[in-house]
Amino acid sequence: MTGCTSDSDGPSTPTSSPSRHQEPSDTSDHNDHKLGAQVQQTLGTAEVKNIDGLFVEAGLEHVGDGFHSRPDLERGHSYQLTVTCEGKGHVRLSVALKKPLHRTLACDGSVWRQLLTAPGGAIKIDGERMKGATGMVGWRLDKAGE
Repeated sequence: MTGCTSDSDGPSTPTSSPSRHQEPSDTSDHNDHKLGAQVQQTLGTAEVKNIDGLFVEAGLEHVGDGFHSRPDLERGHSYQLTVTCEGKGHVRLSVALKKPLHRTLACDGSVWRQLLTAPGGAIKIDGERMKGATGMVGWRLDKAGE
């Protein structure tokens, strides 16, 4: 059996081919993996089981990449948006609703929650890195228990 692996430093290589042990040039990949695991643990998204039917979506991104989501929500229903960031610096969060929501969130592991009432259709949720910020940012969107 042959599989492929890839990393950000080069092309995919078959896992059955001989490989040499390579030390990472810096610890950022290891740190991002660790920070990402912390974000997923905080949000409960490592293994989402949508037993109650309330889960809508979740995501995890490098702070430097930002995040952009366009969930399609049911008009008049309430949703819980949860965002957390691990690392350093701040991210700017924007949620395009009838009354737009803008927040600056610290990448210190704190959790920000907001109850949203959907206007119907897709809404825009965007997270942008502020100068100097690094780490991992994640979000989770659930239907609010009704």
